[in-house]
Order: sequence, then structure tokens, then C-alpha cells
Amino acid sequence: MAEHHLSNRNNTTSPTIVNEHRFRWRVVDIAVASVIGVASALIYWLVALLSAAPFPILEGIVPGLGGLFNGFWLFAGPLALIIVRKPGAGVYAEVVAAILESLLGSQWVPVETFMIGLLQGVMAELAFLVFAYRKWNLATTVLSGVSSAIGCWLYSFVTHLQAINITGSYGIIYVITTVISGATLAGCLVWYLYVAIAKTGALDHFESGRLVRMSKSSK
Repeated sequence: MAEHHLSNRNNTTSPTIVNEHRFRWRVVDIAVASVIGVASALIYWLVALLSAAPFPILEGIVPGLGGLFNGFWLFAGPLALIIVRKPGAGVYAEVVAAILESLLGSQWVPVETFMIGLLQGVMAELAFLVFAYRKWNLATTVLSGVSSAIGCWLYSFVTHLQAINITGSYGIIYVITTVISGATLAGCLVWYLYVAIAKTGALDHFESGRLVRMSKSSK
């Protein structure tokens, strides 16, 4: 009777313990989210340099087509979220990336770089928040990339493109190309990058990594 009662009590309290652990940040969570932020900052900075020439060319072909580049500045949030799987991981990684990109010499004003990084991180979180941070799959990661892209597009219009009709041809084309870029680069590509990294065993300290390895070994 005593053992049975103890077993029931443990079963009753364990969901609470699991839920608390699910949202508690560990040192390794902070470390990996920081690494993602730092690596993303370097990539963001490099993309800004490399896209300086082709961006106006695309804009000259079809105004708004330059939005196809935007996904290259959106992947830090979705990648940190899908690996770390803790609320705030997307915001943290994007803010770290934005701050470091500014220090490296961003073409944008540091305050603007920080604000757009913060907004993109918050928007990346929304896709996982609506599922209470319980859905970790390709579809949700793509949705996170799309949501982050919408944040990027909105910030651009609020801060720099107020004179352009948001429902005009440029506004429509720009949001479509930005969303496509976000879904592809910050969504689909991020998911397969995460899976590839997890298969190496580098993410074995995370549930996200162990699940991929278990799936691989069961095949």
C-alpha cells in the first residue's frame, strides 16, 4: 500500500516537474544560443557586404524583388528556437546577432539594427508560442521564418518606406518576396541545417538533438 501510494504521488507531481524543467534555461542553453547569435552576426555582416551590388540590380528588374535577400538576416531566431527549445531563445539569439553586427560595422544605425533584431526575434517566437512551445517540426519552423519575415517587412515600411503605399505594387511584391525568403532560408533551410547538425551528435545535450539521433538509429 505504501509503495503504491508513493508511486501515485510521484506520478502526480512529475508533470509539474517536467513542465518547469522544460522552460528552465541551463548554462548549455545560453552557451549554444550565444554561439548561434555570434555566428549569425558574422553571416549577417558578410551578407550585407555581398548583397550591396546585386540588391539594386534586382530592384531595377522588378521593384520589391530585393526582398528575396531578407531571409539571410532572419535565421538566428528560428535556429536558436528549434535547437534550444526554450521561450526567449529566438529573441536572445537575434539580439546578440544584432548587437555584434553593429559592432562589426553594420550599414545601418546601431539602434535600428538592434530594434529590427528584437522585432524579428519576437516574431520568430510567435510561431512556437501559439503552440505553447510544444510543436517542434518543419511546418512550425517554416511558420517561424515567415513570421520573422513579416516583422522584417513591417519594420522596413514603418521606418524607411512610409511614403510608399503599403498596398501598392512595391509593397505587395516586397512582402511576397520577403515571406518567400523567410520561409525558404529562415524556415526550411534552418530545419534541415538543424537536422544535419543533430545527426553529428553535436546536440546530444539537447532533447532536440537526441530525438534526431534516436530517429536515425531506429531506421
